[in-house]
Amino acid sequence: MNIIGREREQDILEQCLDYKRPEFLVVFGRRRVGKTFLIKEYFNERFSFYTTGIPDEKTRNQLKAFNESLKLYGDKTGTIPKDWFEAFSRLRMVLEKEDVQRDYSSGKKVVFLDEVPWMDTARSDFKSAFDFFWNSYGSSQKDLLLIVCGSATSWIINNILNDVGGFHNRVTKQMHIDPFSLSECETFFKNNGIILGKDKIIESYMIFGGIPYYLNLYDRRLSFAQNVDSLIFDERGDLHYEYEQLFRSLFKNADNHIKIIETMAELKKGLQRTDLVQKSGVSDGEGLTKALKELEQCGFIRHYSNATTKKNGAFYQVIDPFVLFSLNFIRDKQMKSWQAFIKSPEYYAWRGNSFEIVCLLHVPQIKAALGIAGVESAEYSWRSKKKEGGAQIDLLIDRADDVINLCEMKCTDNEFEISSKYKDELIHKADTFMDEVQPAKAIHITLITSNGVKKNENLDVVQNIIGPEKLFD
Repeated sequence: MNIIGREREQDILEQCLDYKRPEFLVVFGRRRVGKTFLIKEYFNERFSFYTTGIPDEKTRNQLKAFNESLKLYGDKTGTIPKDWFEAFSRLRMVLEKEDVQRDYSSGKKVVFLDEVPWMDTARSDFKSAFDFFWNSYGSSQKDLLLIVCGSATSWIINNILNDVGGFHNRVTKQMHIDPFSLSECETFFKNNGIILGKDKIIESYMIFGGIPYYLNLYDRRLSFAQNVDSLIFDERGDLHYEYEQLFRSLFKNADNHIKIIETMAELKKGLQRTDLVQKSGVSDGEGLTKALKELEQCGFIRHYSNATTKKNGAFYQVIDPFVLFSLNFIRDKQMKSWQAFIKSPEYYAWRGNSFEIVCLLHVPQIKAALGIAGVESAEYSWRSKKKEGGAQIDLLIDRADDVINLCEMKCTDNEFEISSKYKDELIHKADTFMDEVQPAKAIHITLITSNGVKKNENLDVVQNIIGPEKLFD
């Protein structure tokens, strides 16, 4: 297998093969995150049956594609199924053949239906036929592993995972595929002969996130900056129009999702729901609740409560690096070249903010570096209510062991040096937080850097220092 990382996911797949029972596994995650690659690579494309839906095609062509797959796996009928009930009936006959292909190790029949949401076209009987197939046949086959996958996360969640009809409590396993971590990105680059230092891998994460498809587009003959230009800023680049396509590929009615994302991204720490409604123009109600849930389940946003607003409602914050980068630099099409932008004051401001998002996406690694991997915690940002002389903290780790880590994140070209002025700022932040919030916990100032810290007499203000190597653990 040529799989990088994904230990948790591989363990789930192994369990599905080991258990002597019918398994119904649902795989979902945002576009380009590597769902199909993982399943195909793990099983070495040895399926009892595999097919995929076709984007933006009507029922007739979906059934035509399904029929082509049926023929590949031994169905001799030849004609296109008249409806989905016939299609799944013929799939059952394929699976009941004595010479059906099975997984080598477990002997299970593995059925992989990819991009299922595309199959469920308007006014088709796909959902009811699929429901009937599983409940009348699949759920009684102890040697069957059915894997359903799709990027349209809202369809997967609403029609299968949260279904109150035939699929209610039928799913035996679900697997959300997350983007790569920094460590997995580093391994990916090495395996593809791309030489980047940790600082450049971090910067890559600020732009592309940990999306394998994006990383796979790198040209190892070009510098990092040249890759950014050729992939994103060049109108012929593979990712130049990716932002425009991203949400419409995931959600059927994406206008509200886009309004929510673009409004939310205007403020770094995010917005509370009431402010989001007012600024975005999206009506408050069930539709907004659903859109927020879908965006969070895809990993585009997160919601959190901080120490002073728990009773007043959560904040919603955009945390997808590629989305944030696109909103900053691509949507208005004002920037023509990344190579011309780097090293400018605006570049360093962007990089500082983006490094905070990278850290937020690697809280498990930060907690491991602090020796608290098993300690429950909540992560949030905080802003003082004072109009003058206040303070802002972009990441607090509020721990169950009565400690709060006040995290400062610094992205620099060289080792970061704590000046006397910055030391005073840190003390002021901690004092202001203690004064306004009055937590019954100890405060530990924690410094997270992209290039290490230079030792001097001001280091005594910091309880914990986390260098870039720890973010790669």
